[in-house]
Amino acid sequence: DKWWGTGFTEWTNVKKAMPKFTNHYQPHVPLDSLGYYNLSDVEVMRYQTKLAANHGIYGFSFYFYWFAGKRLLETPLLNYLKSNISFPFCLTWANENWSKRWDGMNNDLLISQQHSDVDDVQFIEYLSKYIKDDRYIRINGRPLILVYRPSLLPNAAMTALRWRHYARNHGIGEIYLAYPQSFDKVDPKVYNFDAAIEFPPLNM
Repeated sequence: DKWWGTGFTEWTNVKKAMPKFTNHYQPHVPLDSLGYYNLSDVEVMRYQTKLAANHGIYGFSFYFYWFAGKRLLETPLLNYLKSNISFPFCLTWANENWSKRWDGMNNDLLISQQHSDVDDVQFIEYLSKYIKDDRYIRINGRPLILVYRPSLLPNAAMTALRWRHYARNHGIGEIYLAYPQSFDKVDPKVYNFDAAIEFPPLNM
């Protein structure tokens, strides 16, 4: 409400879409079964997981917004964690700054990342309540943690090392670190990560 106006959601922008050429179907109107859905409603998530499962989707990755301990848009995740929805999930830390430009750049900054050694530990400590959940996606038994843009971390390899150390010493075990190839395209070993994941249609 403070940054975008009272009652703003991403549907606000979707509804503004206008046709740009003949027979251009805009704006797209959601299916009646969900409508302009609200992800803070557990029943919406329950319906979406059934829809996904019926179409061969294995699980969901939720964006996780962490800014030196401040968390934004976490209500759907917390609700999901408390629910009995039996659908696999994992987290992707959307580790960009937030700006009015919607692209993570530093123009019109709303909230920024503040990295530190202490924050690395606090991050993985907080995340543990999610990654210990039985529904959490694992690769060969290792919980999958994604970082959207590891190149933005001051030293991604050291951050990964701190996370791995914490996980080994706090009942989590080995973790599986990956990043989506949205901006970064290097070998994941550069970041002390285990894998990179394709991110179509970005950069195609």
